[in-house]
Amino acid sequence: YVGDLASEVTEGMLFELFNQVGPVASIRVCRDAVTRRSLGYAYVNFHSVPDAERALDTLNNTTIKGKLCRIMWSQRDPSARKSGAGNIFIKNLDKSIDHKTLFDTFSMFGNILSCKVVCTPAGESKGYGFVHYDADESAKKAIDKVNNMMLAGKKVFVAPFQPKVARQDADAGPRFTNIYVKNLPDSVQTDADLKAYFAEHGTITSVWLPTETVKADSGE
Repeated sequence: YVGDLASEVTEGMLFELFNQVGPVASIRVCRDAVTRRSLGYAYVNFHSVPDAERALDTLNNTTIKGKLCRIMWSQRDPSARKSGAGNIFIKNLDKSIDHKTLFDTFSMFGNILSCKVVCTPAGESKGYGFVHYDADESAKKAIDKVNNMMLAGKKVFVAPFQPKVARQDADAGPRFTNIYVKNLPDSVQTDADLKAYFAEHGTITSVWLPTETVKADSGE
């Protein structure tokens, strides 16, 4: 898999680059089905695994048409990418940190499957990125060693990657089960009345009906 490609990169350009490493079986730049505009990534298939490994080692973060390309093994199983296993999230990155610098920083903790600094369409870093290891142990080691450390003059935050569903659940905040009710009908005079009034909507753990004491008129 070759990602973060400039829109003008073609199969021919990629062939010239990757064929230097070893015989290329096929190359496909993925394009929009309607406009045929490049989607910014491609797949390169070698005849042999050693050639693919060499391409990953020597060509990752190579500049093509002014952009650093990002090379990783093609993941056929999407669940492997989305599960979060071995995947970490890094934020508060200095704008000078690119894919290569991030890769060099985190490669000492284990084998990296993919590494990316998220950028704007103009290519400017958004200040956060992701590193995906082939083992959870490597991810944990990276978090322990790099979290709250200074990187290019800024303290970075490193934590386990959370899939989108988990982040949405966390963002939802606490789930309250207490409700406040006012303007009750006159028929509700006691806690038992209040409980009976709402019982049909679900199991009730407790109710409380505040009351006030009215003093008798003394005639004064």
